[in-house]
Amino acid sequence: MTSSQLAARLGLAPSSITEMVRKLGVQGLVEHARYGAIVLTPAGRAEALRMVRRHRLIETWLVREFGYGWDEVHDEAEVLEHALSDRLLDAIDARLGHPTADPHGDPIPAADGTVPPLDGVLASALPAGERGRVLRISDRDPEVLRLLATEGVGVGSEIAGAQLPDAVAGHVWVARAVS
Repeated sequence: MTSSQLAARLGLAPSSITEMVRKLGVQGLVEHARYGAIVLTPAGRAEALRMVRRHRLIETWLVREFGYGWDEVHDEAEVLEHALSDRLLDAIDARLGHPTADPHGDPIPAADGTVPPLDGVLASALPAGERGRVLRISDRDPEVLRLLATEGVGVGSEIAGAQLPDAVAGHVWVARAVS
């Protein structure tokens, strides 16, 4: 990803990204040549997986233990992921029974950095009438999550192709039913 792509994705000024990338480079977490792609180093990848693990475990904890809705947990987890100690995170993981996926179906990296595979296709790719089981739902748009919840669609639900509106089907990954 280039600096300009990252700036657009995060909604930040390019100058902020340049400074952030410079600091990450000094820490040995990214490699970046001027006007080139930003690439995670092995240490950067390990740190990224550690943060993803923290975030997804916290989302799962908030839903299971505190009754948060799956459309409410992302922002809360963004704050908490930087505040919890590794000891507390390990206790949360154990209390939850070492989950492998968060409430949205996203895989939770293991403590060793391995990531469970997630196979599937977008629901928008299912032909009309073909059935599939929901594996993952993007958490980028809380409105989509709320809409799916009101329709009773969640991770593990069975749906048919063309059952979901196009604007929603592009946020849902399914495992095709075996005939």
